[in-house]
Amino acid sequence: MTDSDDLLTRNGSGPLSGQVVVDFSRVLAGPYATMMLADLGATVIKVEGPKGDDTRHWSPPVRDDDSTYYLSINRNKYDIVLDFADAEDLAAAQALAARADIIVENFKPGGLKKFGLDYESVSAANPEVVYASITGFGADNPLPGYDLLVQAMSGFMSITGSPDGSPYRAGVAVFDVITGLHTTIGILAAVQHRTVTGEGQLVETNLMSSAMSGLANQTAAYAAARVTPTRMGNAHPSLYPYQPMETKDGKIIIAAANDGQFAALAKALGRPDWCEDERFAKAKTRNAHRDELEPELLEALQAHTAQEWFDKLTAVGLPCAPINSISQGVERARDLGLDPIVETGQGERVIPTIRNPIRLSKSEVAYDLAPPSLGADSEIVRAWLRGSSGEQTTD
Repeated sequence: MTDSDDLLTRNGSGPLSGQVVVDFSRVLAGPYATMMLADLGATVIKVEGPKGDDTRHWSPPVRDDDSTYYLSINRNKYDIVLDFADAEDLAAAQALAARADIIVENFKPGGLKKFGLDYESVSAANPEVVYASITGFGADNPLPGYDLLVQAMSGFMSITGSPDGSPYRAGVAVFDVITGLHTTIGILAAVQHRTVTGEGQLVETNLMSSAMSGLANQTAAYAAARVTPTRMGNAHPSLYPYQPMETKDGKIIIAAANDGQFAALAKALGRPDWCEDERFAKAKTRNAHRDELEPELLEALQAHTAQEWFDKLTAVGLPCAPINSISQGVERARDLGLDPIVETGQGERVIPTIRNPIRLSKSEVAYDLAPPSLGADSEIVRAWLRGSSGEQTTD
């Protein structure tokens, strides 16, 4: 384990300052988790092979020569290139593991054992280590862990898309991101356990289990009631209206999540009589009679444009939203004062990234290190391993 005065320097004093994370992960779930830890102050050392993380080559789009996919999940990290097939590099990787407070890896199950970098090997020399292992389908299943496979195998795609169309994947690797968050939570729980007991431990997550949990009410429908959900397009199985609806000039999202909101919507649309109709007044019967209510809703919505309805419905406290592009969404977040884009890094390498969503009143999130170029800190990290001290900086 490391001493707090012997760390590669980070600016700020986040809640995880002093924790050294060795990141043997690549692509999305693992790097997302380690970026969360880095944003909160941990010193993260990203270990890459000579060809670099796969996402360095996932383009377009790019910023200069950098894949924006890679940039999105690798800020606030130091970077070292190590070839495990090289004896000297492998010894450096093992030395990093011996000095780590936290390790994150997402190799194929058992893939690090031959290098002496699996949990059993590392914890024998470093018993306080919190070692997080991410797989696709659990430690006993060698199936490749790609998000798209999990979206298909979990049932997610079967509930995504129009009822009479093809199954669709999500527009982002949703289970990679959820697994990254689950991994971060597991690590923080294990760190707290170590604080209390002095014991390290193995933290295991996998994409399939994260999908089962992340599907929430949909998997619960099967587990608790043996109901198999199906594709409903943009409709909701339990709420109505809770979907995009056509107006005079385009669609608007309307979300009437309870009977009070539906009553307010009925009044705003000039149809208070809906609340006196036993078919529509309550959520259960409204769901059962949505095919009868929908034509009347659409007729009422033709009176105004989507923007006019947004203004009118928002003014009376009804949940609604325009359907934005990504650029419009980011600009909308900016208009709301959420400052979604932050510049990360310093000197010649400053890169715009999306702000960490966590706000802490007493421990600020840091954005001092731009996503590193391949091997940018190899010499610095090697010097640190040799016991050098004093301030170190990256390019």
